[in-house]
Amino acid sequence: MTLPINFVVVRHAESESNAAKRRSRKGDHDAANKLRGRHTASFRLTGRGKGQARTTGGWLQQEFYGDEAPRWKGWGFDRCYASDYLRAMETGGLFALPGAKWLCDMYLTERDWGDIHALPEDERLARFGEALRMKEQEPFFWRPPNGQSLADKCLQVDRFLDTLHRECSDMNVLATCHGETAWAIRVRIEKMSQQRFRALHLSKNPDDKIKNCQVLHYTRRNPFTGELTPRANWLRMVRPAENPVWDTGWQEIERPTYSNDDLLQIVEAVPPDVT
Repeated sequence: MTLPINFVVVRHAESESNAAKRRSRKGDHDAANKLRGRHTASFRLTGRGKGQARTTGGWLQQEFYGDEAPRWKGWGFDRCYASDYLRAMETGGLFALPGAKWLCDMYLTERDWGDIHALPEDERLARFGEALRMKEQEPFFWRPPNGQSLADKCLQVDRFLDTLHRECSDMNVLATCHGETAWAIRVRIEKMSQQRFRALHLSKNPDDKIKNCQVLHYTRRNPFTGELTPRANWLRMVRPAENPVWDTGWQEIERPTYSNDDLLQIVEAVPPDVT
């Protein structure tokens, strides 16, 4: 699959649900209770989120537009996509990119969290504690009650990536989406193993997370030599809204392959209960 020359993915800025969940984990459930009865598609950005989006938009303009933009990145974005959910659309609009013409795509919407969606933390744990414990065992294939697994989300993301392959291979493309959708994009582009995803999911290191307004920039152009390659082999992740700006720098993507012994070593890490 051939991706755009530059493919930039941005998680939406802080939303009402993000703020409500953060407060609920600290014992304040009022905001979470206010969101009951609203579909996740309708959640807006908070005041903090609007500031994050504007700051990130300024960074995108500096990187991709005008005389100060690095010459090899081109001039702006040939195509801009947003999830159909309001918080992603609002984030994209607040980027204020010159001349942007946005396309909204349902395949970029958030993972369906089913019955555990928008619940106060105490109620969520009381009603679905056992299901949530299962998530820690197998986060990639785990499905919330009446919801969607990350593996399911990857199948939707594949449809969006197929569109980029067919229509955008010579372009610069921007997409604003959601945290789990960004993870699904990472899994599919980087051919990330379920074991690697689980390690990142369970990691306590904040650098292993995809935070609000975090930028994932994939490129097919070697950032060190300028050579154009058939695959997107480099990734840079940036959080422009943090002070100081967090930036991984360019990293070459290593897509795993396995020998027979490698497969058996992975399997043997899980002892059988029945022989």
